[in-house]
Amino acid sequence: MSGSFRFSTSLSPLQSREFPRMHSLKPRIHVPNHVPALKPMTTAPSMVVFPENLKVTASEHPVTVTHPAAMAEADGLEVDWVTEAELKENGFRSTRRTKIVCTIGPRTWEFEEIEALAVGGMNVARVNMCHGTREWHRDVIRRVRQINKEKGFAVAVMMDTEGSEIHMDDLNGAESAKAEDGETWTFTVRAFNPPSCPERTITVNYDGFTEDVKVGDELLVDGGMVRFLVTEKIGPDVICHCTDPGLLLPRANLTLWRNGSLVQERNAMLPTISSKDWLDIDFGIAEGVDFIAVSFVKSAEVIKTLKSYITARSPESQIAVIAKIESIDSLKKLEEIIQASDGAMVARGDLGAQIPLEQVPSVQQKVVQLCRQLNKPVIVASQLLESMIEYPIPTRAEVADVSEAVGQQADALMLSSESAMGQYPEKALAVLRSVSLRIERWRREEKHLDATDLPIVSSSMPASISEEICNTASRMANKLEADAIFVYTKTGQTASLLSRNRPDCPIFAFTPSTSIRRCLNLQWGLIPFRLDFSDDVESNLNRTFSLLKARGMINSGDLIIVVSDVMQSIQAIKVP
Repeated sequence: MSGSFRFSTSLSPLQSREFPRMHSLKPRIHVPNHVPALKPMTTAPSMVVFPENLKVTASEHPVTVTHPAAMAEADGLEVDWVTEAELKENGFRSTRRTKIVCTIGPRTWEFEEIEALAVGGMNVARVNMCHGTREWHRDVIRRVRQINKEKGFAVAVMMDTEGSEIHMDDLNGAESAKAEDGETWTFTVRAFNPPSCPERTITVNYDGFTEDVKVGDELLVDGGMVRFLVTEKIGPDVICHCTDPGLLLPRANLTLWRNGSLVQERNAMLPTISSKDWLDIDFGIAEGVDFIAVSFVKSAEVIKTLKSYITARSPESQIAVIAKIESIDSLKKLEEIIQASDGAMVARGDLGAQIPLEQVPSVQQKVVQLCRQLNKPVIVASQLLESMIEYPIPTRAEVADVSEAVGQQADALMLSSESAMGQYPEKALAVLRSVSLRIERWRREEKHLDATDLPIVSSSMPASISEEICNTASRMANKLEADAIFVYTKTGQTASLLSRNRPDCPIFAFTPSTSIRRCLNLQWGLIPFRLDFSDDVESNLNRTFSLLKARGMINSGDLIIVVSDVMQSIQAIKVP
């Protein structure tokens, strides 16, 4: 390995008593001491423009901090104000490329708590339909939208369906229950009123559960976090002996193993999208969520059916469908499922209950690589920082796990129970942010530029031209060590193709659509702006440079690669 590993001797934020707060909003303009001369280049069929004799001077406009909503109203440019402050303080290279999804739950559903997550770096807020009522989720969604409107954020909303897999009840309203080694528990299909439920008794949502279970089977809760041995069957009750103690969480998934193999027959006839899921999907469409994540996907047809249904119910909707890869059925038809979807999630907890644990890392890597090849955003989820549900710092193994996902260049990482019901949601978010920034910076310092051979994904000539332009623009940005890539996109597709290349510099994605801006907030390396623009690229550039310089987000002399889906061209230009 060439070069030495760079490290910091300062106290890591993971070890400090207080996690890092956001930087002060005090503006600062950085003017580079030296800007290397650019040599003329040509590329066909792209257009490359290099202005000459540019002077490097500070902007004449004073930089002041104003309320984001007021600034957006004044200049027509909308951007996440936390990113704006970060760019002012630390420049282009300081921006985090890996996005973060936070599950909203009882610990984080108030307005102030959601705002704190947004300030801390949350890009997507996830609502899990396994828990809570639709009224509760409606309040969460509307609070996220209110924060976006009032505070200048672009936090997207992802609704996660419950699916038809077998799971426990809600523990009669309790946050959790502890199963100790050797205890006897009863799993039943009987329904109880909360006061009358016997001790150590859990209701199962599947009526055929008792018939499917055999004495000697192993019952795994939440992917093996707790393990039971079936010792007896009495009518509707299954008597179990706890062999691996642990914490039981409401509505945790249940899987059966027999003679060392997963029992799949019990799920074969269950639909991927249940009747409850369809009602939840109607709710999500009505509330205008940005993503719908489908649990336990078995085939591409399920995704296609859902997308057609969304289009029929809401023709103008921009809702993207995310396929959750969390079962053996998903792995059997992996490529066609991802191809049909708008993105994928590696749900490692449930996946680890259906395949040998030692296979989970290789499956994760395969899904991440395949999604990138097919130009679909991918989320790595489940148990990233499980210990932080109870403790204020993560284990070193968890940090290594997060680092591996960042190093694989997944689009996003997701917090589940850590942010929904954990004791330290903001600290868990800070860990993901700090680790992502450190690993990304290390890759740049060690010149780990991505050299993945990406296949052509476009099916038409115009789309193929756009794809090749994005590939070329990313290579140019790396070779010329550009400060940023600017992309003007009406559909988000060009920005997505640029993200797919994982360039070394951040990508500023300008779009006139508020909903597309939110959706782009899931994808690697994209900093989404809402900006109305024309078909005149030069006019767009002049206006954008003026607005960003006035707000201290770019400086004279910065080298920008410009791409537009309005006119298929590439420009390399220094900010005047």
